[in-house]
Amino acid sequence: MPDKQLVPDVPASELRFDPVSQGWVVIATGRAKKPEQFVKPKEESHGVGEEDPCFFCDLKTQLPPKLLKGEGDNWKIAVVPNKYPAFTCCFSLDEQEIGPYKKINGLGFHEVVITRDHQKHIGQFTVEEVKELVDVYQERYLELMKEKFINYISIFHNHGYAAGASVAHPHSQIIATPVIDPGLSDSLDGSEKYFHQHERCIHCDMIAEDLKDGRRIIFENEKFVALCPFASKVAFEMRIYPKEHHAFFEQLGNEEKAQFAEALSAAMKMIDAALQDPPYNFFIHTAPCNGKEYEHYHWHWECFPKTSVWAGFELSTGIEISVIEPEKAAEFLRSKREDRF
Repeated sequence: MPDKQLVPDVPASELRFDPVSQGWVVIATGRAKKPEQFVKPKEESHGVGEEDPCFFCDLKTQLPPKLLKGEGDNWKIAVVPNKYPAFTCCFSLDEQEIGPYKKINGLGFHEVVITRDHQKHIGQFTVEEVKELVDVYQERYLELMKEKFINYISIFHNHGYAAGASVAHPHSQIIATPVIDPGLSDSLDGSEKYFHQHERCIHCDMIAEDLKDGRRIIFENEKFVALCPFASKVAFEMRIYPKEHHAFFEQLGNEEKAQFAEALSAAMKMIDAALQDPPYNFFIHTAPCNGKEYEHYHWHWECFPKTSVWAGFELSTGIEISVIEPEKAAEFLRSKREDRF
């Protein structure tokens, strides 16, 4: 575990297990609010406030960096511990059972990946700048997976207030945890079931069908394909898959990272141009780092623009409603590609 002096002095979080859904919930006391703070004013701003000064621009306001690309005032990317972490440094899981319930310490790591330019978001990055960001994602992943109790690492990016970005300055986040999230568990279970039935990877079969059909493809190079999935959960949902079967993002070689960066850059530029800088969330779904084999899984990147809001039907059934066919969404995105001519 890291030097305690480098860990934010915040109360330990808890992970609570739901015995019905079989999923974990984080009770992040380090990010706690008073009950009255949940009452929102009737006219609430829909934009991210501009900090004055911006605390992400001035690294002196942050905890000591875990990783810094560039030197002094010429830094390009900084990775710092989150001051208000969802997961905190503990020295044991301290598992407890309370009747039908179970809880453990919210042990883990929560880091912020800050890119230098306050105004420049990923959709405006060059391919080289995207590659530098992917390098940082991988470098921190490889370090965090060495830590005791860590079984899964989530890399994600929130863009825009509606997507959960409470700070205007562009940044990604990395959270390392002892548990696997329900979304990934469902993905792992589904791919494993298909693998046992057909002795093939479901994602490889999906990629082959999408490439054959062609209508949902928005970009491809030698090693990666970007597309709007057949069963898109929201309008303009995008995914990027390696064409070859690989379960682990962290095992990407340098050439593969370069081609992933090219696909990621293209996807971000298309969604930025098509929907005029929409709020979105993206994340990397990769096999857990718990030492097990996942030959049935195929790592990938997913992006969900905030084109819809979950209401009663979605919340009560878990069934998403998307209002445009992914084929039409892909066609519109392709029309915005800078290299289409």
